[in-house]
Amino acid sequence: MGFFDNVIYGFAIAFQPLNILYCFAGVLVGTLTGVLPGFGPVAAIALLLPITFGISPVSAIILLSGIYYGAMYGGSTTSILVNIPGEAASVITCIEGYPMAKQGRAGPALGISAFGSLIGGTFSIIGLMVVAPPLSEFALKFGPPEFFTLMLLGLTIVTYVSSGPILKALMMAALGLLLGMVGVDTISGFPRFTMGIRYLLDGIPLVPLVMGIFGISEVLLNLEKTVRVEVYEKNVKNLLPTWNDWSNSIRPIFRGTLIGFFLGLLPGAGPIIASFTSYAVEKRVHKHPEKFGTGMIEGIAGPETANNAAAQSAFIPLLTLGIPATPAIAILLGAFIIHGLRPGPLLISQKPDLFWGVVASMYLGNAMLLVLNLPLIGMWVRVVLVPYVYLFPVILFLCLIGSYSIENNPGDVYLMLIFGIVGYLMKKFRYEGAPLILAFILCPLLENALRQSLIMSQGEFIIFAERPICLVALAASGFLLLTAIFPWFKARRPTVGIRE
Repeated sequence: MGFFDNVIYGFAIAFQPLNILYCFAGVLVGTLTGVLPGFGPVAAIALLLPITFGISPVSAIILLSGIYYGAMYGGSTTSILVNIPGEAASVITCIEGYPMAKQGRAGPALGISAFGSLIGGTFSIIGLMVVAPPLSEFALKFGPPEFFTLMLLGLTIVTYVSSGPILKALMMAALGLLLGMVGVDTISGFPRFTMGIRYLLDGIPLVPLVMGIFGISEVLLNLEKTVRVEVYEKNVKNLLPTWNDWSNSIRPIFRGTLIGFFLGLLPGAGPIIASFTSYAVEKRVHKHPEKFGTGMIEGIAGPETANNAAAQSAFIPLLTLGIPATPAIAILLGAFIIHGLRPGPLLISQKPDLFWGVVASMYLGNAMLLVLNLPLIGMWVRVVLVPYVYLFPVILFLCLIGSYSIENNPGDVYLMLIFGIVGYLMKKFRYEGAPLILAFILCPLLENALRQSLIMSQGEFIIFAERPICLVALAASGFLLLTAIFPWFKARRPTVGIRE
């Protein structure tokens, strides 16, 4: 089929009543996830992953994808009205959004955020449809050495942009790789790191691990806090930006779309780096940069467009190379594997219904998000005001049910609680979970690619230096690690948290 035939085929799948329902449920939960401070799409995807086991793979990925890019929309609401980012990519929105709310202009701030998100997301979806098929054909030429070095680069970038000392991030990545090797070795058939426990012969399950690290730990952490949330402007009016607002925002939206799309392609960058980069660019090119921080709408339009554009373009390396660009996309990769799918160069040719159906559903989801983010602002404000004491039992219940329902095994519940305590201690001592989760999911793929590469070269590591793509990826990984370790570079390293 030609390009337009594939697009029509995708919309035919996306507009099936059941898929419309799952798309709506995904973006609704995603928006709620973005609105609730401190939760994030990683925890939400982990919570709802068990629910998808009884539905078709296409519907499951549509639902989980909607949660991911929906959270990018919802995060701006609390950033603007409460000065608390709903998720990490909206941290930068607080700088200009809350001052605008204090000036009585919360409506235009929310409006330009929603419209910018729609524009950035839509153009990134078009880019996804255009770039992914030829990239998949090119990726067919990749061998195990190329995939190993590219995944290693992605893991290095995630470690590099983690907040805090690089040693802690490296420790978390190493722990993730160690946990990923637990179970029976697929080649030798011998148990590894199981400590004689039969439950661990099949390896550590993904869902209990993620629910514990990001779900249970977040509940425990938030129970310590007694911060009272106060919304500056409860009755938001005039959501449509004025012509002056549009004239000030159109260039930032254009630049944010480009920045977000290209940074979303890089493993480890994603929406967070895109939003920070966009804000820095807007401040640099503006005629009056000193006014930034006082409620400049350009500082909202650019970053909000960028983080949504990056959220959509992050699907390109996932669908064409099987490489996750962010921790949330890594959970999506786990969902693909659980449903018996293997993202990579052959996905488009072997599962065209999945690829084109999911991509077409993103158009539908972006339109739904515009409806959810403008007329329902009042409802989201009330959600923010709900005391956490009423929310945490629901979250805890969902974690327990979701973890147990996968295999009906009490061991999964115990494991989730153990990792919940571990995740809580990690957060208390400022160890980030993102490098751990990404390393855990990539571990089997990394190990298989490494072994296949060494078999091809008869055990010689020189194979990684003989291939141009491998050499570039290894050089980039080494450069990033050096910049994080040596003092002269360390002062220039960005300290941006990647928690989602």
